[in-house]
Amino acid sequence: MKSPSLQIGNQLFNWGARTYVMGILNITPDSFSGDGLMSSGDILEQAVRQAGYFLRHHVDILDVGGESTRPGSQIVSADEELTRVIPVIQALRKNFPDAIISIDTYKAKVAEEGFKAGAHILNDVWALRADPELASVAKKFNVPVILMHNRSNPASVEVRENLGNAYSGSEYEDLIEDVKCELLTSVDIAKKAGIEESHIVLDPGIGFGKKREHNLELINRLGEVRALGYPVLLGPSRKSFIGFTLDLPADERVEARRRPSRWASRAARTSSACMMSKR
Repeated sequence: MKSPSLQIGNQLFNWGARTYVMGILNITPDSFSGDGLMSSGDILEQAVRQAGYFLRHHVDILDVGGESTRPGSQIVSADEELTRVIPVIQALRKNFPDAIISIDTYKAKVAEEGFKAGAHILNDVWALRADPELASVAKKFNVPVILMHNRSNPASVEVRENLGNAYSGSEYEDLIEDVKCELLTSVDIAKKAGIEESHIVLDPGIGFGKKREHNLELINRLGEVRALGYPVLLGPSRKSFIGFTLDLPADERVEARRRPSRWASRAARTSSACMMSKR
């Protein structure tokens, strides 16, 4: 392990002691699982209610995101994303001052305002590659960064250009080695920006540019990603590979976490959750 623990806000994360759970707040109208909080009612009221539910069920981190990453989702400008997520982060800080909040964004402008509003963690689905300014923002605020492996096809032309047109889809020469290599490329970006190794968390990117067989293999061989020495976040909640495997629609895929298995038995029964652990 690069570091045995990490202090975030008032909470000490002891890697290996237990699995930590992240509850997802989708501040969008079009989340893949149908739980986007912009679909009906007062957004802030719904977000606070959902966050309260998560915290009562011992969720460790509240993750706030304002842009859907489902296939075919619409591009959201930085200004629109700010309008969605900043009031929610502020409301969470007001109602749950001790809660640990992560902001799910790949845009430096959104991340900076999110940290100013009270977010503690950067959760980036493009692992610091989509916006060349993002790593320096994370360093400026000294926040932990979650770096996710991603081979999905970006809708944004700007993102594709920043990635160097390196999109290669779901074809892998060696799945685990390719994922590890590409994650370590992002680790190098973080370290060059001055981000401490103890502040880095890796996410193998379940569902992002991966077929069902890839997702299952990643989960079964997660120990090889953990062997890189960083804490690992795993986000299988409600994703399509569960539906394909168990023949279930999105609103019934929490069933996968109720069945004993190597990869899901420790997850909380929340409506949308990720797991972060180093075991």
